[in-house]
Amino acid sequence: MVMVFYGSKGKSNPVSMENRVDHQTKNQITYDIHLPSDLGMLYKVRLGLQSLENSISQLSLHHFKVQNTSTLDTFSLPINKTLPLSLNGDRWIEFPIQWPLKEALSVVTYHLTVFSRNILSERNLVHVTACIYGTHGDTGDRSLLQPLQNVQHGEENESFLVIVDAVDLGELDKIVLLISSKTDCKLNIKKLHVKEAAKEHPIYVFEMNGEFSVDANKPEIQRDIPRSFVIRGDKQKNDLDNNLNKDGSQARNVTEYTIKVYTGDKRGAGTDANVHIILFGNEDKSEVFQLSQSLEHQNPFERGKVDTFKIKTKKLGSLYSIEIGHDGKGFASGWFLEKVEITDASRNSVYCFYCNRSVDQLIITLYTLFSF
Repeated sequence: MVMVFYGSKGKSNPVSMENRVDHQTKNQITYDIHLPSDLGMLYKVRLGLQSLENSISQLSLHHFKVQNTSTLDTFSLPINKTLPLSLNGDRWIEFPIQWPLKEALSVVTYHLTVFSRNILSERNLVHVTACIYGTHGDTGDRSLLQPLQNVQHGEENESFLVIVDAVDLGELDKIVLLISSKTDCKLNIKKLHVKEAAKEHPIYVFEMNGEFSVDANKPEIQRDIPRSFVIRGDKQKNDLDNNLNKDGSQARNVTEYTIKVYTGDKRGAGTDANVHIILFGNEDKSEVFQLSQSLEHQNPFERGKVDTFKIKTKKLGSLYSIEIGHDGKGFASGWFLEKVEITDASRNSVYCFYCNRSVDQLIITLYTLFSF
């Protein structure tokens, strides 16, 4: 069993629980540990199992107490959890440190969705962990191949959900992946989505679109993935619009785009899922927009219908591609997209993006064939 302590000035290395103190009572073990003096004010602890030995299959924890032997500062809290949290699952738990007169951070359940091509078929050959970093620290290495949820298979794509409990990380900024294998293996990972389970937004998107080759010469690969963009809710977008309107210089660099979305006219073509889009131009790219307020229909994206949306964003230059997709929610989430037409009011140009195929919950990229 090891512990990692987080403070306002950094975090400790894993502290092994080896130095037992002689005075022990039934169901209680006391350890002496030594921490660096420059951690600052401690705010969270991560406790876990580095490996599962044959001599111990589970570790039940009921209460936790730490006391500084110099200052006698003490914090304690009930845990009532068993490690690992599930068979072959997460071996770590985190909890905030509650100091008198100071508000502690909360424990948050994060949903990490992995979009890939072949992880599920290779999961018995590889070991993959992710460490999520935010303004309040990191999660440490957490397994991505623990018992999975919301597993979805497509012809060339797959996705699955990993649940991570951690002390509030604040704004997320990067993920570090660690991939290892005892045999030659190739993994194709498209992107990662992270959000709080209790909230719809924000959704932090980490794009990869890379293939990772593990072999005898490179049995372990570590890759830093910076945050690509954030999908925010309507209120956050409205706040951005208001800020743009208050600043005249910013407003001059904003233009309106009219987006027409054509849903195919065939059985099961419509979708009840939430659709989003990103625009790419030769000068810049837009933020992520949720296409929720159709000008024609209360329920957008029905079979054989055309839905029009208007958005305002910075001037992007000449559009050359879009990314469009949906979250897979709703009773009927499958969607056959025929095409998307986008009009740039500032340039008086119309761009056509043809699809003519089904869109699963992964974002697909479409390129314009012509504009007029």
